[in-house]
Amino acid sequence: MNLIQKKPLTELGYNFVAAPYLPEGKDEYYLRDQQWGKSNIYRHLSALEIETLVRNDNTSDNWNNISVTNEFNPQLVKHCQFFGIVRIGKLEPYFLEFHNLRLPVGLYNSTISSCDFGDNVVVHNVNFLSHYLIGNDVMICNVNEMATTGHAKFGNGIVKEGEPENLRIWLELCNENGGRSIMPFDGMLPGDAWLWTRNRDDKELQEKFKAFTEQQFDKKRGYYGMVGDRCVIKNVKILKDVMIGTDAYLKGANKIKNVTINSSAEASTQIGEGCELVNGIVGYGCRVFYGVKAVRFIMASHSQLKYGARLINSYLGNNATISCCEVLNSLIFPAHEQHHNNSFLCAALIMGQSNMAAGATIGSNHNSRGPDGEIIAGRGFWPGLCVSLKHNSRFATFTLIAKGNYMQEMDIPFPFSLVINDEQHNCLKIMTGYWFLHNMYALARNSWKYLDRDKRTDKTQLIEYDYLAPDSVEEMIHAMALMEAATGKAWHLHTETDCPELTEQHYRQKGQDLLLNHPVDVAKLKILIKGVENSNREVHLLKVHKTYPLFRALIVLYAVKNVLQFVETNEVKTFESIHNIALTAQREPWYNVGGQLMPASTLHDLKCDIREGKVSSWADLHAQYQEIGQRYATDKLQHAIASLLFIQEKTIADFNADFFIECLQASIQTQTLLTEGIQKSRAKDYENPFRKMTYENEAEMDAVVGKLDDNSFIKQTQEDLVTYKQKVKALIKLLA
Repeated sequence: MNLIQKKPLTELGYNFVAAPYLPEGKDEYYLRDQQWGKSNIYRHLSALEIETLVRNDNTSDNWNNISVTNEFNPQLVKHCQFFGIVRIGKLEPYFLEFHNLRLPVGLYNSTISSCDFGDNVVVHNVNFLSHYLIGNDVMICNVNEMATTGHAKFGNGIVKEGEPENLRIWLELCNENGGRSIMPFDGMLPGDAWLWTRNRDDKELQEKFKAFTEQQFDKKRGYYGMVGDRCVIKNVKILKDVMIGTDAYLKGANKIKNVTINSSAEASTQIGEGCELVNGIVGYGCRVFYGVKAVRFIMASHSQLKYGARLINSYLGNNATISCCEVLNSLIFPAHEQHHNNSFLCAALIMGQSNMAAGATIGSNHNSRGPDGEIIAGRGFWPGLCVSLKHNSRFATFTLIAKGNYMQEMDIPFPFSLVINDEQHNCLKIMTGYWFLHNMYALARNSWKYLDRDKRTDKTQLIEYDYLAPDSVEEMIHAMALMEAATGKAWHLHTETDCPELTEQHYRQKGQDLLLNHPVDVAKLKILIKGVENSNREVHLLKVHKTYPLFRALIVLYAVKNVLQFVETNEVKTFESIHNIALTAQREPWYNVGGQLMPASTLHDLKCDIREGKVSSWADLHAQYQEIGQRYATDKLQHAIASLLFIQEKTIADFNADFFIECLQASIQTQTLLTEGIQKSRAKDYENPFRKMTYENEAEMDAVVGKLDDNSFIKQTQEDLVTYKQKVKALIKLLA
């Protein structure tokens, strides 16, 4: 039964905070005055102003509770009901215009309860406006209900004084069973969410994160909702417990409840028709349009939800776009794209630069008796059309998955690979190095476009977009070891010389020799790998003979590029400066912390500092992100040199000018190969007769898709190659 309470009309607009929750000596307005900050600029209405207001069909339970500034014009207030204390700023005889919406300044046809208004506001046809602080030049029209409750939390995962713990909002990220739940808060970065969802066995660390969130927000009751300057709100049905920054544009939304909407003049946020947002945080510069449903969510800055997308119990990273699909219980790092109506993402950790194709069903099947599966995908994850994956699965960076129904769990440790479900031969195939061998254009453009589209105004976390970075290089080195062992085993099986006495090290040595010195022979081998799929069927490695030497060359290129950057940044003139950096170079695991890469030792120290109280708030942690980001170039340089020495089987004693000059010369060949690969992979689209058949002639094709020679991205990469060669040759001359 609905509990409808009857109370005296004289109480409407008052008792916003119940007496037990008011500090001694404070009234219910003390927090309102702190938020508004300008209560001393108002005066009471004059008798003439009251007479004018009454003549204009306005009513108030007590005209003495209406305060105004000296520039108040009572002629601009008509057909309104006022309850409680209302304070009104300057009203002048103008109209405000925004996107062809033109409305006169003033308050018209509205019921207003205990609100403050800035200067020259437009309030038209608001059926119930209660406990809001409205900034200057704000336009609000055709709103059914816009109210704040005394216990409003504005989407943050806190509880107010006197509230039970079960009212706290949690985000159940990465796992549907709630085992990785976190408390949402305004300002949460992707790295915060990742740190909190991991380390679940570290109870001390988990309690610290909860304490950070609790101490960031006041538990007192009585905070008003706020609408920042120059906001436009039109044709919205319900706004309840919503905090809105400046310059936001809300039009036609159905319901927004318990939400913070960050917005600013530099990064305006827009929410459009048919949207329903409940229990969430919307970051700066976000776009939410056309029937979106979001519940228990965080949208990081400059992310977008469009065309009926559903985002539930999820974190959407910066510069990410989701349209027409459903995302549940997922933590998504920056630069994610998911545009199609029938894709589904559930219980997943997606580490950015990712793209979900139409029909992709990522994590729909569980292999236990409960909904407790997870999927983890490194940067550059790209499941193709109609891909269906099963929990639990894990994928290395830049994994492309071909169309298919993958019935078993997978652990793909090969970066830059193409995974193929060969149903005809009942086997799984992994084409190693696919992106470099067959689609270099898409890989290179992926890194370029996300860097180019990074619109963040707050870059607290340094996001890595380069495909050659510590995380991917570490995976390449690990994959090379797997390729060596698999190749050695394949050779012994092929030559019928396999025996139980052979060790893994023996297989690796044999495989390395074959891959470096006899690639033609390797191409003829049937190379299998175990531990990749939870099944008894064969898993084939393809094109290992091409990928292995290419990975070695790419790691050399990775090292040289980082040294070149160091030389340019520090105006290095001698090899000694480079050698000094190499003295402390070391390899170690790297982690993707919300798009920001960190070595394992740095992450370990960071967690220790949190436990020990050296990092005692989210603000402190964010400052640490910035400090770690400032060290990133040096950390990456040392990792690059250590990786170079490792794959070349050299020690620091071997790292001399002659050796490095050889690496510089080799890097030119590799960079040239990659640049040519960019042009060749795109040229396939112009040479394929099936691509050409929809055009009458080549001229029409050029008119529709543009000439290959005019491709600005290809031109830029070719210019970059010329510049790269010049820099390398200059450094060789310096070191020679």
